[in-house]
Amino acid sequence: MDGPDAARTVVPEASAPLVLRGREVGRDGRAVRPVVMAVLNRTTDSFYAPARVPDDAAALAAAERAYADGAEILDVGGVRAGNGAPVDEAEEIRRVVPFVAAVRRAVPDLLVSVDTWRADVARAAIDAGADLINDTWAGHDPGLVEVAGAAGVGVVCSHTGGAIPRTDPYRVEYPDLSDPQVTGVTYASDTSGDGRDGLVRDVVATLRAAAERAVACGVPRESVLVDPTHDFGKNTWHSLHLLRRTDALAGLGFPLLMALSRKDFVGETLDLPPEDRLEGTLAATAVAAWLGARVFRAHDVRATRRVLDLVAAVRDEAPPAAALRGLA
Repeated sequence: MDGPDAARTVVPEASAPLVLRGREVGRDGRAVRPVVMAVLNRTTDSFYAPARVPDDAAALAAAERAYADGAEILDVGGVRAGNGAPVDEAEEIRRVVPFVAAVRRAVPDLLVSVDTWRADVARAAIDAGADLINDTWAGHDPGLVEVAGAAGVGVVCSHTGGAIPRTDPYRVEYPDLSDPQVTGVTYASDTSGDGRDGLVRDVVATLRAAAERAVACGVPRESVLVDPTHDFGKNTWHSLHLLRRTDALAGLGFPLLMALSRKDFVGETLDLPPEDRLEGTLAATAVAAWLGARVFRAHDVRATRRVLDLVAAVRDEAPPAAALRGLA
């Protein structure tokens, strides 16, 4: 194709917009920017120490700061994702639910997500005002999505390759045994012939099925996020391949969440501990945003917001904040 429209064809398609409580998140008039979901853990043992905020006053201050720095969603967790001390349901509720209510009162425009795999925790969080349930363990409790659907709130559908909560992957494999003409699973550049795409096919099929079940349970389609869930049930090679195939996930027809922040695949790629993974995280964030991801779960809100604003401008989805050079 020749002419001015030719350049536009190189910009990858973005995933579907996210709508929570009737509000399109990330839209400001005609401008559309990827969304920052700030991480706040009500724990004492999460892998990244600065995200541990068990103290109530400090946690509320962190929520306010995240909103000021550009987060539109706050993701509150009460249990470390990986191995750690047991946390029963009652303790998880104690850590999370009163805090959700406090954020609702203090920062009413900040949407609140709760990171849990337990249906009863989700129910209590929704009653306290949560707008989204982030099920990072891929429907381990099948009742969770039913709770979200009954309340009409959003839900995150994830992929863990069958791993159960709080376990680490061990020699997991995703052989490419399927044929898209048989399964109906297709995505951009399907003729790549890359044998690693067995993982992509598994993720796409799993997320599509989970998202459609969420819709069937009553969750509004535009409030169903899909998350390939880097590191969960995957090794570093897997997570890197999912990042380079973000386009496959963006084409599912649902808002695409990327939880990349300071994860092990970033650390192993660069041989760095969690506290030194910011640059790697931001590089991965820019790649995923360019390829169409919509929402980014992040520990470093301000830096992530700036990266996403730049990518949105390059994608021609939002204007520069100030464009005076050569004009004034």
